[in-house]
Amino acid sequence: MAQAAGRLGIGIIGAGKVGPILGAALAGAGHAIVGIAATSERNLERASAILPDVPVLDIPTLVERSELVILAVPEAEIESFAKGLAAAGVWQPGQLVLHTAPGLGYSALAPALAAGAIPLAVHPAMVFTGTSLDLIRLHEAYCAVSAPTPVLPIAQALVVEMGAEPVVIAESERAAWAEAVSTATSFSTAIVGQSLGLLESVGVENPARILGPLLRSSVESALAGATATTIDLSSFDPDSSPHSQEDPS
Repeated sequence: MAQAAGRLGIGIIGAGKVGPILGAALAGAGHAIVGIAATSERNLERASAILPDVPVLDIPTLVERSELVILAVPEAEIESFAKGLAAAGVWQPGQLVLHTAPGLGYSALAPALAAGAIPLAVHPAMVFTGTSLDLIRLHEAYCAVSAPTPVLPIAQALVVEMGAEPVVIAESERAAWAEAVSTATSFSTAIVGQSLGLLESVGVENPARILGPLLRSSVESALAGATATTIDLSSFDPDSSPHSQEDPS
C-alpha cells in the first residue's frame, strides 16, 4: 500500500489497553492503521472505540500488510510470538517490529531479526486506561527505548510522534526499568487504596476529592527531593494492604 514519505502502514497484534492507544497516537501523526488482530470480544470492542473502522485481520494477513507491527501482547508471550511467526515465515525483511513489554529488550525479537525484520522495544511509563484519556497522558509520559544502535533513531522518532519522550535503556537494564515502574505503580495503588479506605471509615464523603490534591503535591515534593533521599522499598508488599487494588491491564 502506498504511503506518503515517512509514513508507515501499521498493524497491531493485541487489542488490550496499550496497542490501540499507541496505534491511535501514531495515526494522529499521519501513519495508517492497516488492521488489528485480537480474539477477545471485549478487546475488539475497545479497539473499535479507539480505532473506528480499522479492519480486524488474522495475524499472517496483518503482518503481510504492515510496515510496522506493534506486538502489544503480555510480556511472557513476546518471545513465543516472535518465534512462532518466524517459523511460519511471516516476518518480512526491512519490516519494523515493536514490542511494548517493560522488562524485555529488542533481543526478545531475535527470531524476527534473523528473518530480516528490525526489532524495537518501546515501553511507555504510564498506567493505561484503554480510553482516549491515555492519548493526553502520553504527552506527559516517557518511554523506555531499546534497539540496535543503527536503528535507535527510528524508535526514538516513533516515540516522539506518539507525543511522548524517549529514554534510551540498555538491554541489560530493562529488568531494572521494569522493576522501577512496577514498584512505583504497585506502591501508589496500595497506598491510595489504604488511604481511601481510612477516610471512608471515618465518614468522609468522596475521599478521592481530598486525596487528589494531597497526593499530587506529595509526589511533586518527593520528586523534587529525590536526589537527597533514597527510600528502601525492598520489603514492601502491595498485597499486604487490605485495600490494595489489582491493575486489570
